[in-house]
Amino acid sequence: MNYIGGKWKAVILIHLVEKKRYNELRKELSMVTERTISLQLKELEEDGLIKRTVYRINTPVKVEYELTAFGQTLIPVLNIIADWGKETAKKNRRIKVVK
Repeated sequence: MNYIGGKWKAVILIHLVEKKRYNELRKELSMVTERTISLQLKELEEDGLIKRTVYRINTPVKVEYELTAFGQTLIPVLNIIADWGKETAKKNRRIKVVK
């Protein structure tokens, strides 16, 4: 849980199944503050779950994030947790299920 604990790390990891630029990720996570995204990305990088690549060829600087091989091992686990959550929400009808 040290790797994926907290409110947004698992969500960020799921969004990074495909490589994304920072701004793409930011748009997809519009409900999360920019500061929170930045902090979570730094922690995920320090833990070896994601890789940050900076391209300084053009201005502005292009930054991309992608899962490392270690990070990819979490995706099946996160998918199972998400499926469990959707089923639980349907049964309890308390939470709106997001597809």
